[in-house]
Parts: sequence; C-alpha cells; structure tokens
Amino acid sequence: MLYDRRKAQRVKVNLPARWEGESGSRPATVTSISFKGCFLLSAGSVQPRELIRLEIDLPGEEPLYAWAEVVDQAEDIGFAVQFTLVEQDQARLAAFILRCG
Repeated sequence: MLYDRRKAQRVKVNLPARWEGESGSRPATVTSISFKGCFLLSAGSVQPRELIRLEIDLPGEEPLYAWAEVVDQAEDIGFAVQFTLVEQDQARLAAFILRCG
C-alpha cells in the first residue's frame, strides 16, 4: 500500500533490520519505508539527531546498509530515521519501493 507522508511516498512493509547506535546493537522491524527514511519498531533508546548504522534485510537481495539520523521518536515503540545512502544503494531502494508500491 502506497501513501504520502512528509513529502516522501512511503510503503508499508515488514522487514527485519538491525541497528547500532550509542546504546548498543538491537534488532528491529521496518514498518514503513521511503526514498528518504523509514520507521523502526525497536526497543532501545536513541537520542534526537543520533547517527545510527542500519542494516535492512530486503527480500531476495543483499541487505541494505545505511547511516541514518534519528528524526522522530515514539516512546517505547520505535523511531524514525532519515537515510544517508550511496548512489548505488539509492537505486536499490528505489527499485524495491517501486516493486512494493
């Protein structure tokens, strides 16, 4: 399902992920993703503007690795991040989102 939010089209997904930040490394589930970022359901604490290392398992592909900045938090539920991706990974993410949309 495709919907528009925060100027970037987002797709609802259920993707396993792992993130690493100041508080350590934690598993997560990506529940929505766009060309610019995603929302992670995850335990663990993050700080606004914290940079995390993110690994997202894309079905049938190599994992997507990214640096991401925390841009929003939902207390005890998870947080939203904005990606910093290299050009090759931007193309992979765009192709994945188009397939899901």
